[in-house]
Amino acid sequence: MNNSITTVVFDIGNVLIEWNPEHLYHELIPDDIERQAFLETVCSMDWNLQQDLGRSWSDAIEVLTTQHPDKAELISAYSDRWHDMVPGEISGSLQILLELKQNDVPLFAITNFSSDKFLEAQARFPFLKTSFLDIVVSADEKLIKPDPEIYKVLFGRNGLEPGECLFIDDSERNVDAARSVGMTAHHFKNAEGLRSELVQLDILTE
Repeated sequence: MNNSITTVVFDIGNVLIEWNPEHLYHELIPDDIERQAFLETVCSMDWNLQQDLGRSWSDAIEVLTTQHPDKAELISAYSDRWHDMVPGEISGSLQILLELKQNDVPLFAITNFSSDKFLEAQARFPFLKTSFLDIVVSADEKLIKPDPEIYKVLFGRNGLEPGECLFIDDSERNVDAARSVGMTAHHFKNAEGLRSELVQLDILTE
């Protein structure tokens, strides 16, 4: 193994499990332009991020339904049918995770996730409960990536040195933030690219 990197830190959404509101809203709003407008101006990424920061889903739904009473059912579906946005695991990523675990590589995670949806995800995907020594969940900490402080929570809680950690995330901003606090980081695009990087770093063998 690479002399400096001993530990692997995963993002979860769109690295280990897929999440995309399009999976649900393509069914609920078939018109492309109307659907795009809804996801950009009503149930937007900024609105969703507040749940990742700890706002309850009931408060989130209430805020939007007050503003858009004609779209109440569509807004509620974002929470009520959340699992329809999550079709399953990312192809190849789970296999890599299991190989790392089998090789006794210390595994951690930092994820932007609401607390209750993360518990639901763990119930649906048991490997999210059994694979990691610790998981930093944004809503529990009231911090979200790419805030450098959320990475420092992981270091402080687990006695980790940033230079010993490889961080994996699908967001370039989050990857840049990880590098800014001293981690090596991989911008995840697919499992093949991740495996290649892990082999190059001597964390996995071909």
